[in-house]
Amino acid sequence: MEKTLIKTTSKIQYRSLDSHLKDVIKGDLKFENVFQTVSRMVLGDKDKIQKVTVNGMNTYDFRIFREAKRHVIGMYDEINSFVSYVKDAAEGGSSAEMAFVLIGEPGNGKTYFVDFLCKLYRDFVSLPENKRYTFKFKNLEALGGYGKITEIESQTFEDPMVLAMNLWEDKDDCQEYLAKLGAKDAQIEQYFKAYRPLGACSDYIFDEIRNYTNGDIKKMLDFIEIVPVPISESRGTLTGKYAAKDKITSSAIDLLGEEAITRLLHIVDTNNPYRFDLRRGALARVAGGGIHFADEIFKNKKDLVQVYLGVIQNRTIEMEGFKWPLDTLIIATSNNAEFGRFLEEKEQAPIVDRCRLCYMSHNTNYRLQEQLTSFAIGSQEKTTFSGESLHVDPNLNYALSVAVALTRMPLSDKLTAVEMMKLSAGEVAGEKSIKTLTEVINELNSEPDITKRFGQKGMGHRNLGRAIQILLERSETQEGKCMYAGDVFKAIETVILDYVRDPQDQAKYLNDLKTARGLHRKNIMTAIFNAYMDEPDAIQKDVLNYVNMIIGIDAKNLGPNKIWTYKDPQNGKLVSLKIDETFIDSVEERLGLKNREQKQSYRTTISKIYGQKMIQDPTYDFMDNNELVKAVTDVRLKSDVAGAGSLVGALSNRTNDENQRLYNRMIETMESKLSYCRTCALKTIEYFCTQDDAN
Repeated sequence: MEKTLIKTTSKIQYRSLDSHLKDVIKGDLKFENVFQTVSRMVLGDKDKIQKVTVNGMNTYDFRIFREAKRHVIGMYDEINSFVSYVKDAAEGGSSAEMAFVLIGEPGNGKTYFVDFLCKLYRDFVSLPENKRYTFKFKNLEALGGYGKITEIESQTFEDPMVLAMNLWEDKDDCQEYLAKLGAKDAQIEQYFKAYRPLGACSDYIFDEIRNYTNGDIKKMLDFIEIVPVPISESRGTLTGKYAAKDKITSSAIDLLGEEAITRLLHIVDTNNPYRFDLRRGALARVAGGGIHFADEIFKNKKDLVQVYLGVIQNRTIEMEGFKWPLDTLIIATSNNAEFGRFLEEKEQAPIVDRCRLCYMSHNTNYRLQEQLTSFAIGSQEKTTFSGESLHVDPNLNYALSVAVALTRMPLSDKLTAVEMMKLSAGEVAGEKSIKTLTEVINELNSEPDITKRFGQKGMGHRNLGRAIQILLERSETQEGKCMYAGDVFKAIETVILDYVRDPQDQAKYLNDLKTARGLHRKNIMTAIFNAYMDEPDAIQKDVLNYVNMIIGIDAKNLGPNKIWTYKDPQNGKLVSLKIDETFIDSVEERLGLKNREQKQSYRTTISKIYGQKMIQDPTYDFMDNNELVKAVTDVRLKSDVAGAGSLVGALSNRTNDENQRLYNRMIETMESKLSYCRTCALKTIEYFCTQDDAN
């Protein structure tokens, strides 16, 4: 009678109900609902819960969503809302009777997040200690009335503990049975807090078994076998998806199942609920502690929405008066337009009351966007139409990321789009503080119109993918064998004109694209300076030199030779630096600081940023401060080659040997040290020599 689960290469030997219950009582296996499992999956390891600051506000980051190769990027607020919802449901709160619905623009990652969550859940439940089990009835030929059907598995993958709590009609008898197997009173009390009846067909069949055996528990258990719940993405068991279909082809059968003619050919008693094939529907396959994903839930026709209302509220499948309890996490998605249309139909309000709505914004952190952009570009080696290797310009990711991130920045009187974008990424934006961004976000998020809230509008991931596709199909890309960053703006402009239908949005995005071109030019200036200095980090070192000089200029241990010795926070080594006041003044003049008070105020600001950033990140290099980087670049170019104009002249006019040698050396540096190919190196220098996007 006591079989144990033995895994071999050939087959699995299944266990009896008693052995399963003993493992649960000992703690080797779990009896918990889906909310408790998901909550344990996310919150079980305290080391994977971190405090982070996003847009000036403290929040939590759950590292389980960040560990895979193609993990979830950003979505801090949305993930916090989801974890809070699941935790509340796991603790018996009102969330247990609700669905979690993500609402937002197309292409902002709603579906990806749900698919990623389902993958995490399948992997978690695959672990031996988390594996879910159900039961099946066997030897049914002894009962008669089932024709050639000899085995029936629980249609809703009910947990064996649910069966144990329903072995007898009197709950005291069931509790006494669990006590005999070794369960303590506290354990039994805990189990029965989660009591639910058997589903209609399991209850009917087990009642027949109980009558057939006259309530003899040993004989009753001979009809029961414990089997693992199958984990299959393609079959929709444990995690399943129902995508909204058109009004003709969709039916409640797709969710609930239907009466099966083939079963009626075997079953004698037509009142037997097993005549309904619940596995024909998507819900029964995830009813045993699974996740049901309703994609674009509000696109469904009204009768299906009503089905969802009943399922969400009662957590049961109901057909012709029969009931099958569900243990299911229901998570859904919808785009803003469909949800808006749905709300206009006032009679549909009850289902909205049964949903935990979460408005998902686009990613507004352009540094995180760079990771998303790298996913869109692809990790596999790219080739031309003729099969030759296709190079990726090192500036491509930045150009794309900045261009799409700027479109997601709403209009504001307090901050420009660039300031908003930089503050969202935790970077310096002149004298504007993160507090200003927080004020702007709070003001926008109090808007009744969802689309006016922070990050709710902008170019999504699909539009980014289209821009990359257009870039790839360009003849310049194919002939030059390089995805040149400068061409990306033409591709994005095409996407805006072809795919953005709202004239106001279109005008705003085109204006944002001009701003992105200007940022791209500043980025190119840095690359050109590094190439000119024949060093990949030349500008970075000069920026840090300026910062260290203004900190060291007031140091007490500064001697008459103006040499200041300090400890480098990146490696802990002592470094000696000569304070060059001419260099400091030149940089500050380029920044537009005229008098001593302005200069001292700016130095104080930089020193304060240094103190704050170095505590959090010793590798911080001030390269996010565009104004400072540009000023240092201009000063260095002026001191070395009499200004950027002279470098432009030298690179443009290569009639003399000296200019040609400089040009050749810079091309070689760009190819060997800065990850350029010949095509993008030549085009980048050519772009630098023009006045395009200079303002």
